[in-house]
Amino acid sequence: MTKHPKLELTWIGKENRPRLEPRVLLEDPAKSYYAKQRVTDNDIFDNRLIFGDNLLALKALEQEFAGKIKCVVIDPPYNTGSAFEHYDDGVEHSLWLSLIRDRLDLFWRLLAENGSIWIMIDDNEAHYLKVLCDELFGRANFVANIVWQSKDTPGNNSAEIAETHNHIIAYRRSELFRPNLLARNEKQIATYKNPDDDPRGPWLATPLTRVEHRERDYYAIKNLAGKKVWPPKGSSWRRPPATMQELEKDRRIWWGKNGDAEFPMEKKFLSEVKAGVVNQTWWPYEFAGSTRNASAEMKGLFEGTKAFETPKPERLLQRILDLASVNGDWILDSFAGSGTAGAVAQKMGRRWIMVELGDHCHTHIIPRLKKVIDGEDQGGISNAVNWIGGGGFRYYRLAPSLLKKDKWGNWVISKDYNATLLAEALCKLEGFRYEPSESVYWQQGRSTERDFLYVT
Repeated sequence: MTKHPKLELTWIGKENRPRLEPRVLLEDPAKSYYAKQRVTDNDIFDNRLIFGDNLLALKALEQEFAGKIKCVVIDPPYNTGSAFEHYDDGVEHSLWLSLIRDRLDLFWRLLAENGSIWIMIDDNEAHYLKVLCDELFGRANFVANIVWQSKDTPGNNSAEIAETHNHIIAYRRSELFRPNLLARNEKQIATYKNPDDDPRGPWLATPLTRVEHRERDYYAIKNLAGKKVWPPKGSSWRRPPATMQELEKDRRIWWGKNGDAEFPMEKKFLSEVKAGVVNQTWWPYEFAGSTRNASAEMKGLFEGTKAFETPKPERLLQRILDLASVNGDWILDSFAGSGTAGAVAQKMGRRWIMVELGDHCHTHIIPRLKKVIDGEDQGGISNAVNWIGGGGFRYYRLAPSLLKKDKWGNWVISKDYNATLLAEALCKLEGFRYEPSESVYWQQGRSTERDFLYVT
């Protein structure tokens, strides 16, 4: 592995780290939602929507989900200086770096060894974020900087140079991560033909010459008309003589319809190539949608209103999840926004966790997810993945802090905690699983077969 020098980004307040209390997550069944009946055998019901501060929520998830999240996908505030209705997108630069650093630390602990993190960002902070991620995750774990064409119009009203792209910066947890191949689309499949009715099926003609001269691979071969053919001057064949003979015997060399083409081509059969195509770092709007597509999706979901300033299209999230996960994997988004990540994950058969603090968790995300689960949302990627509804999610909120000061300034246990909640909170603080025994009253938590916790 190539060793890279360790780079560090410095900013005011970098040394300040928050001390986080691992809070208990309290389920509210009244806000949880499930399909009225099972739609398919693969319906997923244990998804989680958490209402509360995302840093505290990530800490609350650590005990149960450390090493289990396959894909973190986040769309954090870009720190553009704009005022948005649903979140503050104009904090001071050093504060933004501290806020994102603290959350990245927790994401890293939650990721599976074969997991990855995908961060959407624009030019305001993208390059600082890249150096910060190199420091936290290691440059060797950098996967790609994908450039997404977020706007499908030229932006002629811009005073300077129109910004029509965003970045998606991706890192892996370890070398165990391998991005999935993307399925071939109809246009790519259509490039494979079968003009000679080869029983092996459609094939693609690929060049047999290379643009460099190698003495070993510079020789003459005969076409089907008996004419000797040499590589162009200064070049050579891509295959040595023995391999070329094997290709000829196996009818893998194409000399054109009449067998007298000036240069041969090698036949690559669709049935023999990889099951998909390798992803590229340039995602045009035709491939991953645009913000205009996303706005149209929002209007369809929320009665014709533009609910968010910078929504992301479902197709963009679909591309990320296609690359970074498979059915049943856990997906985490702690900047849920309009809930696109959860909606797409639900439709694609992934398990998901979303965290959101704003009121739109209740005014937008929950209504949207209900439509997805009931099969009423047929926009976005629904037709592409044949979504008809199903599954559900559990709604949680963060428990209050265990301790608070009384009127004399003394730290005391909050009155919000009853005996049961206190036992659960102490289990989380001490690293025990909260598992009350049905037969032994004092066994409230366990960490090993012989290690129990009793709170009184």
